[in-house]
Amino acid sequence: MTARLEEALALVRSWPEARQDEVAELLLALDRFGADRYVATEEELVAIDEALEQVARGGRADDAAVESAFARFGR
Repeated sequence: MTARLEEALALVRSWPEARQDEVAELLLALDRFGADRYVATEEELVAIDEALEQVARGGRADDAAVESAFARFGR
């Protein structure tokens, strides 16, 4: 394990349990991609750009949309 990851995990240990679980879900999602570097597809890059533009305009997902996304991606 790298020193940087150790540093991050040390910080996360002080977070509330629910937030720690969110971080764990992110790491598990990354693990599903495998150890190789992930390269986004053109469609994914377009979707990311669109989402960033929505956020820049003040758009946010409501709780129902977030739960729907988690359900769709196997939370």
